[in-house]
Amino acid sequence: MRGAVVDDQTRCAHWSSPLDVVALRFWCCGAWYPCFACHEDDADHPAQPRPRSAWDEPSALCGVCGHLMTTPEYRASDACPRCAAPFNPGCRTHAHLYFAD
Repeated sequence: MRGAVVDDQTRCAHWSSPLDVVALRFWCCGAWYPCFACHEDDADHPAQPRPRSAWDEPSALCGVCGHLMTTPEYRASDACPRCAAPFNPGCRTHAHLYFAD
């Protein structure tokens, strides 16, 4: 896990509410970050949204239980399908930064 991580459930310096427990694998570099701002602060390149052709690969990680999710599985969930940890609903407003539509 890269970026300004503040705990073992993938919260970061930018997003640290009880619901901020998802990390995403960035398409451009394959690295896992808690958020786009962590990638922006840490990486030496601009982020690229994951193309639809790669949506069947694991791209989201539940920070509570470690469950890996594909893009469609993550985007269709309000909580982790394995442990039921709730996800921050506000993350949907940033989906365009992570996933190409």
